[in-house]
Amino acid sequence: MTKIRKQKRKKQYRYSVNRKKNRRTKLPSITCPQVKKAWEQTRTVEQNLNDMGLAYDSNKALKIPSSKELLLPMECDGENIKCDEEISVPIKTYVAKGLEEDAKAPRVKNFRLPNNQITWLTYLMDKYEDDYKAMAKDPKNYYQETWRQIRNKIKKFKNIPEQYDMYMESRKKQNSVNSIL
Repeated sequence: MTKIRKQKRKKQYRYSVNRKKNRRTKLPSITCPQVKKAWEQTRTVEQNLNDMGLAYDSNKALKIPSSKELLLPMECDGENIKCDEEISVPIKTYVAKGLEEDAKAPRVKNFRLPNNQITWLTYLMDKYEDDYKAMAKDPKNYYQETWRQIRNKIKKFKNIPEQYDMYMESRKKQNSVNSIL
């Protein structure tokens, strides 16, 4: 018996089918509350941003003039003045002001050291207290950090109140247990 062979189909271009019909652009997901509040669904992205006083294209917003443009100024109404193409005045200026206020607002720093580094630093502090040169010679100093590097890390650790306070509380508990024994 012979094997069933696939028939070769002749590829034909279908002129009646519009391939671009299903390719609709997805609306942008806006996370910024000021922009989301002022966004109009019926307008384009560029129109929305221009209305808010924001730049859609940074190259157009901060245009660097070429040397030719600098040498030959354009004439407007018979005068040698440079003409701006279109100066659009933003309608929704409160959006840009809100964004500026949000940018200037003070931020809470969430800097924390990794747990393995904290355990190592607390071990060194418990064992050697303030003798940084002895800390540098400790066998657990795997990365062979100098005494100054260790001192700076301990200073950084002491400047993080969340983690340093936890260490001090655990140390007080150990001291109270040791005094009872």
